[in-house]
Amino acid sequence: MYAVEVRDHIMIAHSFKGELFGPAQRLHGATFVVDVAFFRETLTSDNVVVDIGRAHDALKATLAPLNYSNLDEVEAFKGQQTTTEFLSRHIFDAMAQAARKGELGPGSDGIVTIRVRLHESHVARAWFEGPVGGA
Repeated sequence: MYAVEVRDHIMIAHSFKGELFGPAQRLHGATFVVDVAFFRETLTSDNVVVDIGRAHDALKATLAPLNYSNLDEVEAFKGQQTTTEFLSRHIFDAMAQAARKGELGPGSDGIVTIRVRLHESHVARAWFEGPVGGA
């Protein structure tokens, strides 16, 4: 299996509800390093997995509405715990849609799996991985 990965980051604020989250129940900030890996079984006719520039542009576009935002105030997230795991799925869904629409360049249709990893810190990360055709 071949893979290409692009990276960006976002700075957000949010809070959680419930004792499980301890002090994170209070409004706090986080900087996430976001890695998105694209997997395919064969290379395109240009011998690439995906157009890295277009993949990075798609990631930037996906992250832009979240960057420097208080996620507690984002309408699409109302009533959700915006955990690292939840956010990785949100980003996955957008990136999978970009692949299905061909927005990642010629050969986007050959991407079979995408993995989205959010690094909370140097000691913790979470991810979502699934098929592009539907997860």
